[in-house]
Amino acid sequence: MDILSKESARNYSPAALAFYGDCAWEIMVRRYILEKGSAPSGKLHSRSVEMVRASFQSEAVDIIESLLTEEEADILRRGRNASGIQVPRSSTPREYHRATGFEALFGYLFLIGDYCRANQFFEVILNEKSKCE
Repeated sequence: MDILSKESARNYSPAALAFYGDCAWEIMVRRYILEKGSAPSGKLHSRSVEMVRASFQSEAVDIIESLLTEEEADILRRGRNASGIQVPRSSTPREYHRATGFEALFGYLFLIGDYCRANQFFEVILNEKSKCE
């Protein structure tokens, strides 16, 4: 897949960015978990579920929000405010909307090929979350 210009990536709907960002975030999480060591697939899945659920992503927004550029904050805001989102029972509407914004941001970063920025956010989130454990 070709890397898109920022303008082209911004033309996608917030839901489309979140759709792609969900996959991007999950790949980052799965790689991180695998790098920690091999385990049965059920254990690997359980570990990844903790980091890909809406409550985790909503908390991650709090961690990175002050680091966002104006452009990144706008993408996150567009995703958070997207309409037509069906909130699952496993999360609150607030968590789910914030998680959608989070995923939209990661989708945008991956579409424009800014993997370095996505990795910076990933590292900041991991470092902050590990302090809380």
